[in-house]
Order: sequence, then structure tokens, then C-alpha cells
Amino acid sequence: MPSDLITNDLPPPDLVPKDLNAWLRYIESLHPKSIAMGLERVKQVIWRLKLQPNFKIISVAGTNGKGSTCAMLEQIYTQADFSVGCYASPHLLRYNERVRVNCVEVSDEALCAAFSAVETARQSGDAIALTYFEVGTLAAMWHFAQMGIDVAILEIGLGGRLDAVNAFEPNCAIVTSVDLDHQEFLGDTREKIGFEKAGVYRQSTPAICGDNHPPASLINYAEQIHADFKCINRDFTYTLSATDWCYLSHGQVIHTLPLPALEGRYQLNNAACAVAAVESLQAYLPVTTTSIVNAMRQVSLAGRFQTVSKAPWVILDVAHNPHAAQALAENLAALKLTELSHTKTLAVFAMLADKDMKGVVNALKDEIDTWYVANIDHVRGALASDLATIIAEIMPNAGIKCFDTAAKAYEQACIDTETCIDRNENDKIVVFGSFFTVANVMQYLNQHANTHL
Repeated sequence: MPSDLITNDLPPPDLVPKDLNAWLRYIESLHPKSIAMGLERVKQVIWRLKLQPNFKIISVAGTNGKGSTCAMLEQIYTQADFSVGCYASPHLLRYNERVRVNCVEVSDEALCAAFSAVETARQSGDAIALTYFEVGTLAAMWHFAQMGIDVAILEIGLGGRLDAVNAFEPNCAIVTSVDLDHQEFLGDTREKIGFEKAGVYRQSTPAICGDNHPPASLINYAEQIHADFKCINRDFTYTLSATDWCYLSHGQVIHTLPLPALEGRYQLNNAACAVAAVESLQAYLPVTTTSIVNAMRQVSLAGRFQTVSKAPWVILDVAHNPHAAQALAENLAALKLTELSHTKTLAVFAMLADKDMKGVVNALKDEIDTWYVANIDHVRGALASDLATIIAEIMPNAGIKCFDTAAKAYEQACIDTETCIDRNENDKIVVFGSFFTVANVMQYLNQHANTHL
């Protein structure tokens, strides 16, 4: 019997998950691997579900920038009065963050109904083993179909070609950036990774690329399949002023827009990709400049260079690879240019052990004064002591403190900032290294929302 088929029957009625947390525990147990690349199992369940989306689909892949681009597209189409579904991952505090309709998280009850529908289809006949992400993808799409949406924005989980999201046919596909991450699944060069991400492109379909120097493998794939390929700085681009930015296509200004509410210069690449996708689908989903303007002003996404406090100044960023860390470093350096006196930056830092820890530290070594490193309570989590060793090798004179959790590291960073003799009101605490790191500190902030250290 193929390894992707199992023989268990539906769970007895008394064991059927009763709430969302129970469903999440259950779907985590359905496959022996957390990541199992391939589309056949997902396509079998799509067929069983009779899931044939009659709405437009925009798929968004990329090493970094996927979540921000999805959030911008979601906001643009919502502002244009379309019914919009958005599926993104991972979440920070609640699974519901992954599935949204018109920028509102789906309820526990709706998610449970979707999981139940997928489970029934999965078990109809020889049961098919699906991963947590695969079940989540199918459940989101089933829910969107029930809601009768106009357009779905789908974030690729990992890679592109063999990701569960890619089992659905997009009307437009975006690759925001290509860099080294998940090398054990995607390859150890940008060329290999670029090929995997280019797998989201389709023949005669808008194929957007936001990478400033895309690998040849991505360009060649798009050309070989005759995709309608559009690349930033070639087919579209942007110009920036102090108060706004212009989206240009083939040298012509198409839109003059306010700076995105999402902070950071790199967000303009993501914004340009989002607008390029919107322009490519105008015949089917017409959007006015006014809708794009309103979306740029209102778009939000937790953990993307997000300022959550200025007393003390606290920034949350899910940067977890060197490419994202370099963008974070550039944003921190840009802030320093606006300040009249020397300020300090304290890092609350924790990472997964299978990520490029040295690359991230190297990218930020010139922007961090003191490191508050922490463990992550996850099987893949790096030990704080290992992170401290790496930092000490790269920055022999750096101040380093180790903690059991990111929350404890953050708490101490706040205390040290408040009590420092040469304290500056623009001193910053930046929390980064993983979604787990940011989530742990966000939980702490929520629990202490009415207290002040």
C-alpha cells in the first residue's frame, strides 16, 4: 500500500474534535512528517471535495515579503468592495489569523466546519495522510467557496512548485523575492530555489517577480512556459519622494500613492508587486486608484517592522533569515539617521536551529549594541547558549545575556533600558529571529497591557 494511504476509519463520534484546539491537535497527528512535499495527495482530496473554485486566485510565493504582499492585496480588493479571502501562514497568536474574509479573521466555528468537511473527504475511500498545512489549505479554500468570494489571496507556505497552495490554478502568481532559506527542501543555491518558486507561474497567466536580481532559473522557466512575465525594474518599478511614491509601468506613471502604512523601504517592492498584480487583473477585478490609495494607508500586518510602543521604543520583526535580517538592519540604520544623538539598540533574539544563525547575526552586527538571547520552546529551537557563542565569535566585545524565553529576555531589556544611566528616549528594543520569538513577546505584551515596567 502506498505510504500516503492509511486504513484508519473516521474517529468514533465521541472522539470527533469538539472545538478548534482539538481539531488542530488532531490534524497535527495525521501525517508522520510536518512537511511532505508533493501535490498528488492534496489533488485527490480536492477531487473528493468537488472543490472547483469559481473565484479568481492570486498566489504569492517568495523567500520574504509574501505576508506583506498578501496583506496589501487583501486590503486593495476589500477597499474596492470585492469579497476577498486571504490565506496566510504561519500565525502568531491564533490559528484564525491564517484565514480571513474581508480582512476579518474567520471564526472558530467556521474553521471547525471546514476541517470537518476536509476530514470527511480525506476518509471517503482509502484515507489519505495529509500534513497540518495541507489540511489547513484545503479547509481555507473550502470555506472561501462556501462564502462565495470574488478573489482569494493565497500565500505559498514553502517553495512553490510542490506546495499545497500550488494545487490550485492561479489567475496571477507573484514571486516577491528569492534567497537562501529552507535549503533542505528547496536546494542550496538561489538558482535551485528560484526554479522551485517559479513553479507557481502558469502559461499565458500574469507572472510577477519582485526580486531586484532574479535568478536565471526563474526567468527561464517563465519564458519556457510562456507566462505573461513582468519583472520589477524592467516592466514595472516605483519612484520615491518624501511623502509618496509612484507606481510606473514601462516608464509611465500609473498611480501616485501614499507611503504604505507598513514600515520599511523594502515594503515598496512588495507594494509595487501588489499593484502590478492588480493592474494585470483589471479586466476581471477592476480597481480604482482611490481604492489603492486607501489600502496603502490602512494596510497592517503584525510583526513586520511593527512599532508596538515608544515608551520604551519596541519594534517587532519576524526576520528569520539573512535576507530579512539585512532589510531589518537597513530599517534600523535609517532610523538612526533621523536621530540627533547616539542611541542604543537592544536585541531580543531567538531562532530555530535549522536557520542560518550566523548569517542573521552578521547582517545585524553593526546595528545591535546588546543581545538578549533566548531559547525557543520548540523541537527545532536553538539554545540561547549556542546563539551566544555565535554572537561572541562575530562580535567579541558585544554584551550578551541569556534567558529561558524571549518574554523573559524582553522583560529584562525593558528594565535595563529604564535604568540605564545614559538612557536616551530613542533607545530601542527590537525583537526578531523567528515567528516564535515575536509571538512569545506579543503574548507577554498582551498579558501586561495595563502595566508599565
